Amino acid sequence: MKKSLREKIRLWKSLYANAFENATNALPRIGGVLLAYNTNIDAIKYLDGKDLEGRIEKVGKNRIFELIENPPERITSLEELFAGILRSIKLGKAMEWFVESKEVSDYLRKWGWDELRIGGQAGIMANLLGGVYRVPTIVHVPQNPKLQAELFVDGPIYVPVFEEGKFKLVHPREAVKENEEELIHYIFEFPRGFQVFNIAAPRENRFIANADEYNARVHMRNEFREHFNDVVKNVDLAIISGLHVLKESYETYKDVLNEVDAQLDVLNERNIRSHFEFAYTANRKVRRALINLLSKFTSVGLNEVELASLMQIIGDEELAREVLEGHVFSVIDAMHLLMDETGIQRIHFHTYGYYMALTQYKNEKVRDALLFAALAAAAKAMYGNVESLSQIRDALSVPTSERAFLIEEELGREFGEAENGVIDLGDRQLTFIPAKIVTSPKSTVGIGDTISSSAFVSEFAMFLSP
Repeated sequence: MKKSLREKIRLWKSLYANAFENATNALPRIGGVLLAYNTNIDAIKYLDGKDLEGRIEKVGKNRIFELIENPPERITSLEELFAGILRSIKLGKAMEWFVESKEVSDYLRKWGWDELRIGGQAGIMANLLGGVYRVPTIVHVPQNPKLQAELFVDGPIYVPVFEEGKFKLVHPREAVKENEEELIHYIFEFPRGFQVFNIAAPRENRFIANADEYNARVHMRNEFREHFNDVVKNVDLAIISGLHVLKESYETYKDVLNEVDAQLDVLNERNIRSHFEFAYTANRKVRRALINLLSKFTSVGLNEVELASLMQIIGDEELAREVLEGHVFSVIDAMHLLMDETGIQRIHFHTYGYYMALTQYKNEKVRDALLFAALAAAAKAMYGNVESLSQIRDALSVPTSERAFLIEEELGREFGEAENGVIDLGDRQLTFIPAKIVTSPKSTVGIGDTISSSAFVSEFAMFLSP
């Protein structure tokens, strides 16, 4: 019998509340999580239309507007910097271009920021998992200057050090290296409707000017590489990220992936479940190599752009286009194809309005983990930075996407009535949840990382529950 909108809202409200309790009760059972490899400093700037227009006029508006339509996707001049910002605003899409000019780096530093946060997928997850969830967390830091170390919050967050012949785990603030570099990503945030000249943002997002050479090479600290066996003795789970920035032009990219491959072998020998947090990878050869690595992971997390980019490598251009267009059944087909190609046990897909997981195992705890992740993402959007579980509980009041209810009905017609978001596909389970929608988010940086790490860690914490 078809449920009314009011009944659906009531049902999912109840499921969300139960998921929050189940997840938060289970999180203390996780003994440790390894996070690698990318940590940096995020310098957040909330764009001001008049200020931005003035800077563009001063640099040269005509040339900048030409570059918007023919983007270099790297930054060697101020014209390219502003072209990237405007292109991101025009399309309402998150973009990240590398800064390859000292003049631009100096300009960005002088322009300044509104706030500093720990950045990089590994860094963001460390403050969430260790600082908020209180799960012991070991995080890799390519560099650890004072400015970055102080951005790590209090809690069981550790970096490996090797001093006086002994391996130790200490909080990043106790392992500051004064001579190491500040790896800064300048992040320009804009809201939906933000206008500059005749360009208006169709949705909120951000542009990232990445002035960081270490993470671009996936630099691994000696303490981490040489003592990896000691590191993993302290963890139950691992989340790997930061490989998307590798370029074919870096002669070492294969060496980096070989090192990652060897570390995955160690994790698998110890039965440590691992999640790969995918991000858009521009280089096709690197993307293909990452697909080959997926068979060694337990899980992968991605959005529609990232899933489509993998379909292009696998060879289904039409399916890739349909995924980008937002067809839910094409997304499901792509998830099945990726699972067929790699044998990976879990694929977590997140997009605006809903999340799905395709798993080779069946359990309603997968749904509870997605719901908990949706609450964490809503809290991140509301507050800009999650600092407590109470803020995540506050997100229970955020409206659930009503558009996602229509997609849920489509899935029901195709697969039969779902059991509160859980669909039995025979040898696999598809889990669907309508997400929480914050209409005017304070910040968008790190929401995807918040979603994936919360879902992965809470799911396996609940599997450990009695």
